[in-house]
Amino acid sequence: MALLDGQTAVVTGAISGIGRGIAHGFAEHGAEAVIVADIREDPKEDGPPTHELLETETDTSSEFVECDVTKRADLREAVEAGEKYDGLDVMVNNAGIWHAEDFFEVTEDDYQRMMDINLKGVYFRSQIVGEHLVKNGDGGSIVNISSIAGLFGNGNWPTYSASKGGLTTFTYSLAHKLGEHGIRVNTIHPGGIQTMIGGEATEPEAAAEQAEQFTQMVPLGRYGQPDDVAGAATFLVSDLASYVTGESLVVDSGWTSWR
Repeated sequence: MALLDGQTAVVTGAISGIGRGIAHGFAEHGAEAVIVADIREDPKEDGPPTHELLETETDTSSEFVECDVTKRADLREAVEAGEKYDGLDVMVNNAGIWHAEDFFEVTEDDYQRMMDINLKGVYFRSQIVGEHLVKNGDGGSIVNISSIAGLFGNGNWPTYSASKGGLTTFTYSLAHKLGEHGIRVNTIHPGGIQTMIGGEATEPEAAAEQAEQFTQMVPLGRYGQPDDVAGAATFLVSDLASYVTGESLVVDSGWTSWR
C-alpha cells in the first residue's frame, strides 16, 4: 500500500517551487486527489501546470483552483474542491512570499502584505479546513511551510522572519487545539531550497558565486530541492507520523544545527 493511499490533499502555492514538489510527491505516494490552489496556473519553471503534470505522470486526480490566500471565499473554494472526493484529509499551507528588505525602509503596507499572505492566510485557511476535518470526524493532517528564519530570525528580512516565527507558534497552538479531534498539525522549516520565490538572478556570475558560498556552508554540500521538502511533508501526513503533532521538522542540510 502506498503511503498516502486514498488521501485527498489541498496544497496552496502548488504551481511552482516547494508546493509543486509537494503536490508531485503526494501523487507519487498514492494520494487519491491533489488540489492545486494558487493565484496563477502556469508554473514559473518549465513544464505544464502542476495539475496537468500529476494527471499525466501519476494515477492521482488533480485540479487547479484559483486561490488568493488572503480571500476567505477562495480558501473555502479550495477546501470544497477537496471535499468532492472522499473527503479532505490533508492541507498543506505553502503559499508565501519573500524578499530582502531594509528594516528602516519597511512601510506599513509592506509589513501588512507579508503578514496577510504568510500568516493571516494560513490562520484562516486552517480555521476553514479545521472545521471541515472536525465535521468529517476522521482526523486529518495540516502541514505549515515555515522557514529556518521562523526559528532564528534574520536581519536581512525581518518582516518575513516575523511572519514565519508567528507561523511556528501558531502551529504549536493549533496542534494543541485540534489534537482531541485526531487532527495533527506540524510545520516544516526549509533552509536553502532552489526555487524561484525571490525571482530569477539577473547576473549569472553572481548567482554562481552565491551558490558556491552556500554549498561550502552546509554539511551536505548542496542546495536543497523541492523534492527534499516533499519527502518531509509526505512523512508528516502519512501514518508513519501518526504520533507526531506540534512538531518542527527542519530541512536545511544541517545548517542550523551548527551555525
